[in-house]
Amino acid sequence: MQITPNNAGLGARVEGIDLAQPLAPEGFRTLLRALGQYGVLCFPRQDLDAPQLSAFGSRFGELEVNVANLFHAPGHPEVMILSNRRDAEGRPTGLNDAGQGWHTDMSYSAEIALANALHAKEVPMRDGRPLGSTQFRNMHAAYDDLPAEVVQRLEGRVAIHDFEKFWDVMRMRPGSIRKPLTPEQRAKKPPVPQPIFRLHPITGRRILYCNPGYAMRIKGLEEAESTALLEYLFRHQAQEKYLYSHDWTPGDLLMWDNIGTVHNAVADYGPEEPRSILRVQVMATLDYAALAA
Repeated sequence: MQITPNNAGLGARVEGIDLAQPLAPEGFRTLLRALGQYGVLCFPRQDLDAPQLSAFGSRFGELEVNVANLFHAPGHPEVMILSNRRDAEGRPTGLNDAGQGWHTDMSYSAEIALANALHAKEVPMRDGRPLGSTQFRNMHAAYDDLPAEVVQRLEGRVAIHDFEKFWDVMRMRPGSIRKPLTPEQRAKKPPVPQPIFRLHPITGRRILYCNPGYAMRIKGLEEAESTALLEYLFRHQAQEKYLYSHDWTPGDLLMWDNIGTVHNAVADYGPEEPRSILRVQVMATLDYAALAA
């Protein structure tokens, strides 16, 4: 296995490994450490089916079944299909707007996610260049750069995160196939408090855990102060120096840290430019510090 870091402070390329094969203990430890250190890992030239992707992801923790449960691989509800393709009857074959807008998956849940693993089968192209990049921001570095007075003001505080906030924003976008959440779906994902600063389970360092996709308000503050501080945190993490953008190639398996980063899927392709990706989400269910030691 060879791990080559990017020059952006986030991201590394991992070669010399076939993820369709079972992951040995030492390989798992190496990848877990790399995930904490680099935040985003790209494994090029992979060829996994849904069961193999599920097996790889589950090595790192329990896999989530999305509350909306719109599209998944046959027999594998934990493997979501992200696609803008339609079948012969014109029905969508996958979720066509997943991940658009800056957010951290599962921050709206009391049980947070460690990582996502996405495997590209088709990548939209135009004039020979790939479209549909996935962008990331470094929340380790964003915390490190916060002014001391902001850290002191927010020390020990929580923000309320709400699944419906992001869902409703996506429903408003042209071409969305999302329907309003049912009362049953809403009941499964009520608003939850999350610490604005938390310790990363792999690195042990403090990170900024507050994203514009789901964070609604800071508990215990007046509305005006809460709004101002959240807007400050969102502007702060949006600085160019924290950004890394991944341009997809078919066969890429991209695994990213869902605690130490926020991410955004760039929607710069049309319905005639096919995109197809398999996705699993790993919940933070293991003692990662011990496993990485």
